[in-house]
Amino acid sequence: MSHELPKAYDPTAIEERWAEYWVRERLFDVATPENTSKATKKFTLLLPPPNVTGRLHMGHMLNQAEMDILTRWHRMSGEISMWVPGTDHAGIATQMMVERQLAGEGKKRQELGREAFVERVWEWKGVYGGAILDQMKRLGASVDWSREYFTMDDRLSIAVKEAFVRLHEQGLIYRGAYIVNWCPRCQTAISDLEVVHEDQLGKLWEIRYPLADGSGSIVIATTRPETMLGDVAVAVNAKDQRYAAMIGKMLKLPLVGREILIVADDWANPEFGTGAVKVTPAHDPNDFAIGQRHNLPNINVMDETAHINEAGGVYTGLDRYQARTQILADLEELGLLVAVKDHNNSIGRCDRCKTVVEPRLSKQWFVKIQPLADKAIRAVDEGHIKFTPDQYRKTYDEWMRNIHDWCISRQLWWGHRIPAWHCSACSEITVSRETPTSCGTCGSAEIVQETDVLDTWFSSGLLPFTVFGWPESTPDLAAFYPTQLLVTGFDILFFWVARMIMLGCHFMLDVPMPYGSPRELKDAVPFKEVYIHALVRDADRQKMSKTKGNVIDPIDIIGRFGTDAVRFTLASMASPGTDIAFSEARTEGYRAFANKIWNAARFLFMNVDRAQEAGVTVDLTKLDAALRNVDEAPLETRWILAKLSAASAEVDSSLSQYRFDEAANAIYQFFWGDFCDWYIEIVKLRLEFGEGADLVAAKTALTTLLAVFEAALRLLSPFMPFITEEIWHAFYDNAAPAKSIALTRFPQAADIASDAASVSAMEVLQQMIVTVRGLRKEMAVPEKEATPIIVFADNRVVALADDNKALLARLARVSEIEFASTALTGDNTRSAAGFDVAVVYERQIDVAAERERLTKDIAKFEKGLAAAERQLGNETFMSKAPAHIVESLRKQSSETQMLYDKAKAALEALPQ
Repeated sequence: MSHELPKAYDPTAIEERWAEYWVRERLFDVATPENTSKATKKFTLLLPPPNVTGRLHMGHMLNQAEMDILTRWHRMSGEISMWVPGTDHAGIATQMMVERQLAGEGKKRQELGREAFVERVWEWKGVYGGAILDQMKRLGASVDWSREYFTMDDRLSIAVKEAFVRLHEQGLIYRGAYIVNWCPRCQTAISDLEVVHEDQLGKLWEIRYPLADGSGSIVIATTRPETMLGDVAVAVNAKDQRYAAMIGKMLKLPLVGREILIVADDWANPEFGTGAVKVTPAHDPNDFAIGQRHNLPNINVMDETAHINEAGGVYTGLDRYQARTQILADLEELGLLVAVKDHNNSIGRCDRCKTVVEPRLSKQWFVKIQPLADKAIRAVDEGHIKFTPDQYRKTYDEWMRNIHDWCISRQLWWGHRIPAWHCSACSEITVSRETPTSCGTCGSAEIVQETDVLDTWFSSGLLPFTVFGWPESTPDLAAFYPTQLLVTGFDILFFWVARMIMLGCHFMLDVPMPYGSPRELKDAVPFKEVYIHALVRDADRQKMSKTKGNVIDPIDIIGRFGTDAVRFTLASMASPGTDIAFSEARTEGYRAFANKIWNAARFLFMNVDRAQEAGVTVDLTKLDAALRNVDEAPLETRWILAKLSAASAEVDSSLSQYRFDEAANAIYQFFWGDFCDWYIEIVKLRLEFGEGADLVAAKTALTTLLAVFEAALRLLSPFMPFITEEIWHAFYDNAAPAKSIALTRFPQAADIASDAASVSAMEVLQQMIVTVRGLRKEMAVPEKEATPIIVFADNRVVALADDNKALLARLARVSEIEFASTALTGDNTRSAAGFDVAVVYERQIDVAAERERLTKDIAKFEKGLAAAERQLGNETFMSKAPAHIVESLRKQSSETQMLYDKAKAALEALPQ
């Protein structure tokens, strides 16, 4: 066994080396099974593809840590486990990044032209685009790097084109002029989901519109006076008696002079503003709907940059807000600005550049979404997809049942260009998989490809099947679709999750099962489960933001504490539905945990050396047998194996429910508490290799120690992959039975002996040791001085203490044990549920302090007895509570009564 572990644990000295090793050796690459119907379970999941522009943040760190823990656990549990990595081309974000770079050179993309600009983006991607995946490699993510994808790869581009063409052929894609969210900075349409709304105090302007016949006027209320240049009507409610006589009359639009109609429409709310609203169909979705109902014209008064266009008359060329200022000034000069009132309203901003979004009439491509949504709703309703936490199922369902057609076109140069060609001769559109040479309608060669690209989420929504080769019927698609799990954040539940479900259920229903039968909906879904993880907040539970200055850089914190400590911190706080208040203090604590394990390994290796010097060698190939064989084994052996078995079962159960916190806590308590603090200290009694020692017993103890430690490393490995890899290879003297601990078997509870009686017995001894230690401290017994103790207990506890005198001597500094026949009292005595114990040591008693202590104990016991009496006397509770709960309460009440009686007697025995 190699014992070259440095004295001090330094994560920086090992992590990069192992991260490079895992990638270089391709340890986590997964071959496609030759027979996809084999019974071997598969665990497949996709990495939510970070933007190619991205850098690692704490949200990524949590997401990837959880995915890696699960993938490593499933892999070690014997399943074919594959985690597929990739990056998204991020149309808007990437184009913005490169445009910014060009601006630094004094250039604009329009000067380069489309082709040259796209080449420039590819160059940028080649230099900077792999940064976040490189960070993932450094963090040891156990992904299959051989399957890495980029959403603009040729093979994925072919699939995206096929999906578009099929939807068009099925009548599910159409092109039309509708109101869209328009970003004047990005100069593209964006979806509702890409608009961030913020409440702010604005203004409500009341403006007088004169009747064309000069007989009066009507006052409208608006929050956007600049759009009045495009007004085509004023709407009032037919039930509003103030305006009933005006319906059908004409108004003269101020500043413009155009005559516009007064129409009756239910959208006009008599309670809002003046009850009369201007109708600008080209600049408001509700006005557009009114225009459709009343057959009104559309007048667009703004260009792509939100400047007033030629339709705006004297205001042409002004920015929308400059135009607003000038229009209001002109209205006031004419005496038509009636009132200005404060008004709370919601402003929509582009999620990318934070520019205020402009509702704008624009010709766009849309997916007729309802047929896709219906299947996606049914997939969840029928239980083919499960959400954790379950609350997100309701959120998903509500959104899906109120879904609108999806605008999938973007006015960008970077992205999947829409495979449609416009004919200048007949104005028809040809949609084709291959580049056509002529119009599909009239045969003209005068055709030009659509300049728009597809929404980034269209291509990423196809990923669960396109990464496996769709539209071809590949072995990968047969073997790995559907995936088992998606781990992601709430923020892309609708952006990505819902769209993957819709597109997967739609397209994959047409793909037969591997054995040829038709695919049912349960096998068309893209994944079986969705786990929505929580947010990582700062230590004060504030959301991290650059504005607040509380953003935690994971690379910085990893540099200070190590990847393992950061991963374990996140896991220890990750519970479904609960945000994580990231604490450096906890990370420092888990760095100390790693150090504890390191020192435990050094202790083991030192004892292996001592054993070898005495001619004792442990066969490391037979350690599994030591985990099962407890015949005639001492108490501590049976106990530690039972605790290991229980920890393994708890980790398995917790991870299956995404309770990362409970799994991490089970490992922590076992490794630090049971193994390091107790078992190692106990087993030191057995590790005697000197002259006259029982070498057979010592070898057995050493074998068990090594077996338990090695299994504990495997238990910890998914959570702390670096330190466990380093120690595990050292454990086997760099001749390990596998290329990585990640490729070994996760400890299974059923493979480890579990003796419940030994756990109960050890708990009594531990309680006795802790009680004696506490008494010694109170009595100021010198640390190195051993003292006698007196024990009063039933025969079982007496026998237990008598059989483990050596253990008590070592761990509680006990020189000898006397067993009393009657209950013990006195200031040197403490009582537990199963025993009284007294430390024999002369000291001056502080009667007042002892009386105060006992009085507090009595009050505590009285409170416990009262609570137990209330529950046990509650007939409703007693009739409904399970039998084991009632029995436990009765036992607890009995023990509390005994402790109360002892404390009362001790108090009465004190001198007055």
